[in-house]
Amino acid sequence: MNRVKVLQAWLWCVSLWSCWLSHAVPLDCKDETGSLIQCTSISQEKLLDRVIQHAELIYRVSEESCTLFEDMFVPYPLYALRNQGGTMCHTKPFPIPGSKTEIQQISDKWLLHSVLMLVQSWMEPLVYLQTTLNRYDDAPDALLNKTKWVSDKLLSLEQGVVVLIRKMLDEGILTPSIFEHSLTPDDEPSPEIPESVLRDYNLLICFKKDAHKMETFLKLLKCRQSNKLSCLSY
Repeated sequence: MNRVKVLQAWLWCVSLWSCWLSHAVPLDCKDETGSLIQCTSISQEKLLDRVIQHAELIYRVSEESCTLFEDMFVPYPLYALRNQGGTMCHTKPFPIPGSKTEIQQISDKWLLHSVLMLVQSWMEPLVYLQTTLNRYDDAPDALLNKTKWVSDKLLSLEQGVVVLIRKMLDEGILTPSIFEHSLTPDDEPSPEIPESVLRDYNLLICFKKDAHKMETFLKLLKCRQSNKLSCLSY
């Protein structure tokens, strides 16, 4: 199986899957000139709500994509990889909290920067995944459409998070650094499943895990902003 290796990352994300368009407000952060006027005109509270809503939808789509891929291409005995995939994710070396204790201890600033780091780190791997899935002879349209949707909408989520950082932390827009990834073959590909399929499956598993982190971090931030007595459930 091939591994995605990230040397550096910074990029953008969010919005809606077609079947939920009637239940969510699009996170529109650009006008005709490409500026962020519309997002900056939204109150901080409403912007955070929209960003959370879109993060939730992205996580749902990631779950559906993973399930579709499993049903089509992954033998049932290999479903256990869902629990092992996290150890092979390209974002694992990132300075992002993993345990509940660590998450509760980090600042609001680091919560936002962690979300931004995750969003940006997935832009290129998802474009790559979209390209490889298009080469499958029998990939269902639903899987291809969902993957393309997430890849496209990560830009919107990034825009919303950047504006939140400006509003909440009085910081300027963060300049994306160069994002690179490379694919290197493993020494021992699994004999039960093609190497390319195993690689793509791992990418889907890892993205689902990181999409859940994005959602969790943003909901914890919302909880803190609401001055609740306890946010320990996140």
